[in-house]
Amino acid sequence: MISDSREDLFFAGFTNYFLWLEQPNFLSTLRVKAEAGCRVRFLLGDPNGETTRQRERVEDVALTVSTRIRITLENLAKLRDVEGVEARYSAADDATNHVGLSVFRFDSQALVTPHLARLVGHDSPMMHLRRQQDGGMFDRFAAHAEELWERGASVPVA
Repeated sequence: MISDSREDLFFAGFTNYFLWLEQPNFLSTLRVKAEAGCRVRFLLGDPNGETTRQRERVEDVALTVSTRIRITLENLAKLRDVEGVEARYSAADDATNHVGLSVFRFDSQALVTPHLARLVGHDSPMMHLRRQQDGGMFDRFAAHAEELWERGASVPVA
């Protein structure tokens, strides 16, 4: 879905760290996509935020939420010179809504993960949505992510 996207790649997971580990040549792929005019966005949790600290206590795993966010920040810093790549932290008031639901958008398709209780994101179920109609499931989850994006704060450039 990443390679097929032409207009919009929106990674609205709280950490998004797994992308850098599991997607071959992800950094160069994003660079090429952005240079071709595709909008590339990352919505992250604040690694120093209270919701992040709370989630770390709940998960109680060695690879902490803040470390996973910092993996994404470290990689995004390598793209700071690329126009069309943007990153924001979800607003403090929205962090609890963000940490519990990941939305990854690829033009008119999305992968959505509702995070279950004490499980890390990759242990929760994932739904594959395709835009079929106005106001359908795809539009509703996309609107949720856009709302969080609009209220988010820019990530400081490293």
